Formats: sequence, C-alpha cells, structure tokens
Amino acid sequence: MKKVLVTGATGFIGNYVVQQLVQQRCAVIASSANEQKAGTFSWYNQVQYIPFKLEDADPAVDYYRFFNEPDVMIHLAWEGLPNYKSSFHTDINLPRHFTFLQNLVQHGLTNLAVTGTCFEYGMQEGCLHEALEARPDNAYARAKNELRLQLQQLQRQTPFMLKWIRLFYMYGKGQNPKSLLSQLDAALAAGEPVFNMSGGEQVRDFLPVEKVAEYIVKIALQEQVTGIINCCSGEPVTVKDFVKNYLARKNQQIALNLGHYPYPDYEPMRFWGDNTKLKNILTNE
Repeated sequence: MKKVLVTGATGFIGNYVVQQLVQQRCAVIASSANEQKAGTFSWYNQVQYIPFKLEDADPAVDYYRFFNEPDVMIHLAWEGLPNYKSSFHTDINLPRHFTFLQNLVQHGLTNLAVTGTCFEYGMQEGCLHEALEARPDNAYARAKNELRLQLQQLQRQTPFMLKWIRLFYMYGKGQNPKSLLSQLDAALAAGEPVFNMSGGEQVRDFLPVEKVAEYIVKIALQEQVTGIINCCSGEPVTVKDFVKNYLARKNQQIALNLGHYPYPDYEPMRFWGDNTKLKNILTNE
C-alpha cells in the first residue's frame, strides 16, 4: 500500500484527489491550512490529516519525517488564486514552495508530482505539446514555471522522480463561485432570463474535476512517464459551445448575452492540450 501525501487537500481539486486515493486504498496523508474545512469532507476519517500552513514552515524541521515519510507526494497547494497577475506568486509563493519541497526531497522524498498550469505556455495558440518552449505571460504562470525549473535543477543535486502536471480547464461542484459555470448555475437557480458572458469564441480544453483528479492520481502513482505531462482532454471546444452543451445536459435554458464581457488579456484565443503522454500513462496502467 503506497503512502501518499496530498497538500492543498481541502482545495477544489484536492478534495477530489483525496477521494480518488481513498478509493484506490492508498494510505493517505492529507494536509491543508484549514482543518475545520477538512472535517466537513467525507474522507476526513479515512485519512491521516495533518494541518499545516506553508507560511509557518521552519527550515530546521524535517518535513519528510513530519509528514510520516510518504512514498509519493502530490503537491496541489498554491495560494493567491484566481488573481493571476499578482506579484505575490513570484515574490512570496515561489520561494516559499520551493524551499518546502526542497526540504522534503533532501530529507528522503523520492517521488514528487506537482500541478502546474497551461498558462505556462503563454500566448501560444493551437495544440500545445509538452515539448513547446514555456513562455509564461502572467505572474502566476511565471512562478509555476520557475518552480519547475528550480525543481529540475534540484534533481541534478538530489535525484528524485518529478512529474509536472500541467492543468488546463476544469469544472465541477465546489469550484470558485466566480468561475464561468458557477456563475451560470447561480443565474439558473435565481431564475435569471439572461446570462452575461464573453463572446464565447475562445477555444479551450475542458475536463470535469472528477476526471482531472483521476488523471492526477494515475500520473502520480505510475513511474514510467515523468517530466511535464499535460492533464487535458485533447479536444478543442469553444466556450460558447461548452456552455450550450452544459445547458443541454442539465436540460436548462437561458438566453446567452454574448459579448457582454471582454476577452481576458492573459490568455490566447485558441488553445488546447496535446494529451499523448497522458494517454500513454492511461494505456499502460
């Protein structure tokens, strides 16, 4: 039975990742800054929960031992979202997270999976393959990409297995209330006649959060495929069609006021992920 540490366990993705690990009968060590929230989840009594705030990290502490010497670590924790442009990511989060992960590796962790972001590709359009040069264009993406580079440098000094999981777009219960589908659900629940959104012509790559969690766990537990791995559907769809398909699945109707909001300036109009590496993992499990 593999012992798996999950940071950010009470986050949107973390909750589903812990559920997946419990279903697979892993020995789960779940951690987050909010034990009260953790206690509300169905998995709380099925895991070892260790509350921890990264801001309180002490370099004198052996965190590998502190977290009960896990076989695998899935690092989901990351503060300050969804404010992608804040310098907090590069100035505070980056050194804080690297120092923490470095501590675990130097004290014995040999298998690490960290979630990155499709924003690391920057403003590049089309089908994005892991071999493409990273061109991060906002503070969040720059911090994540730099963390990856620093961890790769650390591998040269202290060998360990690194799986860098680039997340694309996801949706599901528990998502940030400011997200597209959360706002759409709120409008439907309120009986609003119209839903304001952008023009909807952006092309994106969407997965339900349950599937994202399943893929994260499968990537983390296998040892054949490492490095950067896109966690995505590989299927391009316009945001407008995504919303229409969602309404159809729910058998709901609402008028879409397309063009009410401008397109975000921190992401390209048309991009989706190449999921060849992911499919290799799924095929060979």
